[in-house]
Amino acid sequence: MGKIFEYFGFIFYFFSNEHEPIHVHVKKGGEECIFDLIIENGQLIGVERREKTGADPMNSKDESVAVDFIRVYWKEIVEKWVSFFVYRQEVSNTKINKKI
Repeated sequence: MGKIFEYFGFIFYFFSNEHEPIHVHVKKGGEECIFDLIIENGQLIGVERREKTGADPMNSKDESVAVDFIRVYWKEIVEKWVSFFVYRQEVSNTKINKKI
């Protein structure tokens, strides 16, 4: 598991053997979801939630916070995805302590 961001109790991470589309796993407490980043022509046009098998889904408030975070930090998520999956480099975990 490659943890990429921590944000007020949310953990954003990749699994080491992933697939496209670019997506990020998000966990808060015992709840977890997967969010696909929908990118066209170099722009984020959407974020789509998928439930993770075997995990309790996030409540709507936490899901909304996670989506807002992804919309703000999507370029960094993509950069870390490319570094991790294309270049096979380790990515650092970034702690965000400023509310978005």
